[in-house]
Amino acid sequence: MSMLYLDNAATTPVRPEVLEAMMPYLTRWYGNPSSHHTVGEAAADALADARARVARVLALRAGDIVFTSGGTEADNLAIKGIAIATALRRAEADGHPGRVHVVTTPIEHESVLESVAYLERVHGFAATRVPVDAHARVSTDAVAGSLRDDTALVSIGYANNEVGTVQDVAAIAAAAREHGVPLHLDAVQAAGWLSLSAVELGYDAISLAGHKLGAPKGTGVLGIRGRIPLEPLLHGGGQERGRRSGTEDVAGAVGFATALELAEAERVEASARISAIRDRFIARVLERVPSARLTGHPVHRLAGTASFTFAGTGGEAVLLELERRGVVSSSGSACAAGSDEPSHVLVAMGIAPELAQTAVRFTFPRWLNAPLDAVADAVEASVAAVSAPDR
Repeated sequence: MSMLYLDNAATTPVRPEVLEAMMPYLTRWYGNPSSHHTVGEAAADALADARARVARVLALRAGDIVFTSGGTEADNLAIKGIAIATALRRAEADGHPGRVHVVTTPIEHESVLESVAYLERVHGFAATRVPVDAHARVSTDAVAGSLRDDTALVSIGYANNEVGTVQDVAAIAAAAREHGVPLHLDAVQAAGWLSLSAVELGYDAISLAGHKLGAPKGTGVLGIRGRIPLEPLLHGGGQERGRRSGTEDVAGAVGFATALELAEAERVEASARISAIRDRFIARVLERVPSARLTGHPVHRLAGTASFTFAGTGGEAVLLELERRGVVSSSGSACAAGSDEPSHVLVAMGIAPELAQTAVRFTFPRWLNAPLDAVADAVEASVAAVSAPDR
């Protein structure tokens, strides 16, 4: 079996169409979009067009789109920016230092969790981390019950990056809206698989990363409604309507817009096709590997994600055996690679730390169109090769 890359939740290759769209702004129209000459104005026009194209997919206004360096920056800008801006507004109105409260869950990406921890540690803000169930789903009622008069923001992952569980974000958005609290959606993993429409979902801010969609690493977007207060993290020349200073990466913005449009155009067909491949793969692994346990929600999960624990093994050992057999996958979030700690996502789901350390995640490309029976066979052989002998 030739090498098969099944770690697409970590990153994806840049699509040829994206490279082609970017090339003129790396070679010919490379001007600074703030410059008032022909080359700069061509870059500015391309940037404005990319912004409008992204806005159409998200069902937001072009002015709501902030280009960033990726999902991590977008999450940081949303969480810190909204919370700090809200606190400043309240301080001005009340005449004393503002303190606010934020709501999230314990299974979020590190960029969300660390941003919330920063607000607690540095600014003295309060935070609630609403528990999830054994399938990594958060209850809408529990989120609603956590909201307070001083809550400035709810930040939820649309789909979990390790186990693929999809949250009922429309219901959560409705509950937050009822309390007058904005909802930030970390949609980095959901993009290309699920609808991103602000009209359909009801969010107020959304984070996306280009390299999950076939755009280059270092590209991303924060979509945020204009009425939401936002304190910038980067100060300088006032680019991006003062919300993110720094000379814009025009080629990156064009590449991001192109990748997002392509993924959106393919989304419905690809999700249906790959869901069927995923379900057959999961069923075969569970049938052939006695120690296998599916993690994440059995129904409400991303089309391209299948994740398991394998009791009596080590996740890293299984990964090495799989790679020997031509399958590249991961033990979870690439952002936690190299850590000896068990996955915080799996532990929050109630999985014992020692079992969590046996986790393996398979994430599929959108072009996949054939069953993965040979991969399931490789999983069976790999687990058998490293399993602890019966005592």
